[in-house]
Amino acid sequence: MAKNQEHRVAVAPMMDWTDRHCRFFHRRLTTHALLYTEMVVADAVIHGARERLLGFDEVEHPVALQLGGSDPAKLAEAARIGEAFGYDEINLNVGCPSDRVQSGTFGACLMKVPDLVADCVAAMKAAVTVPVTVKCRIGVDEQDPEPALDALANGVFEAGADALWVHARKAWLEGLSPKENRDIPPLDYDRVYRLKKKKRSQFIGINGGIQSLEEARTHLDHVDGAMLGRAAYHTPGILAGVDAAFYGTLPEAFDFAALVDAIADYAARHIEQGGRLGHVTRHMVGLFHGLPGARRYRQILSTDATRPGAGPDVLKTAFAAVEFGGAAAEAA
Repeated sequence: MAKNQEHRVAVAPMMDWTDRHCRFFHRRLTTHALLYTEMVVADAVIHGARERLLGFDEVEHPVALQLGGSDPAKLAEAARIGEAFGYDEINLNVGCPSDRVQSGTFGACLMKVPDLVADCVAAMKAAVTVPVTVKCRIGVDEQDPEPALDALANGVFEAGADALWVHARKAWLEGLSPKENRDIPPLDYDRVYRLKKKKRSQFIGINGGIQSLEEARTHLDHVDGAMLGRAAYHTPGILAGVDAAFYGTLPEAFDFAALVDAIADYAARHIEQGGRLGHVTRHMVGLFHGLPGARRYRQILSTDATRPGAGPDVLKTAFAAVEFGGAAAEAA
């Protein structure tokens, strides 16, 4: 296994989901898992409102900035800006299949031009001192995943990439919507395992359809890292088991009282700065999946927390609806 990365478990970058509020919440559940931003386009980083796009709370570390783009010079500049903001890693998106990235010729489109991806990685590596990584698919459209993924991996590692995370599905840029691309193309974990056998000294992580920590552990018998996506978002309680399962901390009952206090304080600060409670709580709806009172909890966060003027007291009311009992730690 590669030893140049300590991040055995990560939470995937997810558009419209893994914003700073989501990451603050996830960090309260796991100290060690690597967190990722949503993809931010390099042009936006260079010319846009940087604090709004890149700002994050110090407690989020370790946290990686994912960039979208295909111009090596722009990506290098955006990477420099990201490093200056304090990100622990800069990641290049070579996997997103949305219409937005197709119009800009980046994301999954870059699977077709591995030499350009290598040039982008080389430029980013020359610009920063933090790790530069890549997240890709196993191929796009009619590509054969065997040579396509090998070509991409060979190029980025020769250019100095510190890690490659592989979403173990093809992306179909024609014929499937971005949502369909998350489910319809079949998963091919074995293709990623085969890549790892060829790249024994490089960090290869796997992503796509991992539903539990048990599944993540199985993947780690074959690759260096496992990345949780929708499972971490829709049932975030599973993140509370990550540190004990993968980082050697002692298992203990999760302190939900400390969690609600931390989130309430964070939400209060956000509201004072002109934000709304719902910006924070929308990421927390699935936290108590399966526990008594979880339905009432979800109702409060979906209705009361989204009303204008809602304050942190609403969050505390939602938590009070849940009957933890002895199942709380197990559910987490």
